[in-house]
Amino acid sequence: MRIGPRNPYLADSSYPIAHGRCDQQDNSRVAGPVGPNEVLGERDVQYAWLGPGHYGGLTSAPYADGRRVIWSNGRQTIAKLDYGTLDVLAALPTGDQPVTPVAELQAAVLGLDELRGQEAVSHALALAMTYLVGLDGVYALVDRDNTLFLTRKSCVIAYRDAYPADRASPIVEAARWEKPPGVEGDFVGANITFDGRLVLSTDHGWLVCLTRDFTDFDAMELPGAREHAHAHWERMLAEGRRGYGWVRKSLCVDEDNGIYVPSADHLHKVVWTGDGLSTDEADGAWSAQYRNGRGWGSGTTPSLMGFGPDEDHLVVIGDGDDVVNITLFWRDAIPEDWEQLPGAPSRRIAGLGAGNMGDTTLPAIQTEQSITVSGYGAMTVNNEPASVPNGLPQAAVRSLCFYLGHDPAYRPLGMHKYEWDPVTRTFNEAWACTSVSSPNSVPFVSQGSDVVYTCGTRDRRWTIEGVDWSSGQPVFHYVLGDSTFNTLGAGVTLDEEGRLLFGTIFGKARVLRTA
Repeated sequence: MRIGPRNPYLADSSYPIAHGRCDQQDNSRVAGPVGPNEVLGERDVQYAWLGPGHYGGLTSAPYADGRRVIWSNGRQTIAKLDYGTLDVLAALPTGDQPVTPVAELQAAVLGLDELRGQEAVSHALALAMTYLVGLDGVYALVDRDNTLFLTRKSCVIAYRDAYPADRASPIVEAARWEKPPGVEGDFVGANITFDGRLVLSTDHGWLVCLTRDFTDFDAMELPGAREHAHAHWERMLAEGRRGYGWVRKSLCVDEDNGIYVPSADHLHKVVWTGDGLSTDEADGAWSAQYRNGRGWGSGTTPSLMGFGPDEDHLVVIGDGDDVVNITLFWRDAIPEDWEQLPGAPSRRIAGLGAGNMGDTTLPAIQTEQSITVSGYGAMTVNNEPASVPNGLPQAAVRSLCFYLGHDPAYRPLGMHKYEWDPVTRTFNEAWACTSVSSPNSVPFVSQGSDVVYTCGTRDRRWTIEGVDWSSGQPVFHYVLGDSTFNTLGAGVTLDEEGRLLFGTIFGKARVLRTA
């Protein structure tokens, strides 16, 4: 099957935007490693200490010398790394927090590995409060001019090389666009249209389409935002779920500039016409309700599925039910003979796959990772801790898998894949793998090797896990080591050579293995 087209306004690289391409599928045609099982040593892994919140590593286009850099945006710094070595070429403090010394970061990691029981939980929650409360600028992209664009709560910033021909030159803030007073909420998502405009969403349900030189923009509220966004936000604050806005994850864009954004109860398709943002059905726009029994809304960035005239065109999210459903929507016109599925709140829903990890008695399971898509396959992972200490607030439960997923008391198990059948037009279970743990990472598929990679844990050590994408059978694992290698919600990706590259709790790591 096809993969999504490359946007010509993005850097010509394997990973210029969060989730890889505008379709947000998290896959690549590049062949990745297939094992064998190994315990890796220092010579097998490159590592750069960068500070908290460096989830994404965006690869530039080649500079004049033919070499690339990796841009990394974090809580305290913007960093530029040598593509070949991961050496830090330049770093620019963001000004949001003082830059934490590496020794302090190393001590924080040590506590995650050496502490036990309530002491470990208290330490994990303290790290979350210290380094991640108020985190913004998670979603970013590098354009064809090697400019890094990212959002802060109330602005969009363009970062460039001080000397454009010199990849090792200092980083400068080239421009800043402040959110107009009428656009409500904090910026969340970022993507780019196929005519080169930035597309940005806010947690209160506004969408902005902005030229990359910041000279012109269009903005609109998503349908239902005016009626529901503020009430939802206030309810989430009352429940202690800060960060669970009416829109809380990013967005995807198709080659016709359809923009897909999830709000707390609906998935919206808005169309950039070239002149403005449109919610008109005549332009192909729509809003469709999805299941939301828990009331928190989707915790996933939408992903596109199917490209070209001979494939079904779908869009995928994880819904808001107690047991998350991988949910497929028809992204263009709904087939005339299509009948609304049982249990689906909208006729636009093409498939519902319960992400129960093969256990139909499971009472609850949610994911904070985007649904990994390759071909007609869509996979989710288990982010629910195996146990929860008595008295731990519900809002803190997610921290168990994010910080302590290597602890057997909290280590979750399970990856669950469904497959769309274009002949029968049904969404069927493909496999459930319950022997592999993926506590918090965004998995990534190598189509060249037919393997999906994720960051896992074994025997209190962090690992890379490779699972056969077609069968769900474990293929191999690399033992990385201590919590230095905890992805903490970051994605595992493949670089230009097919090596595994990923963000960690306080830095960036690359495994020096290829296919």
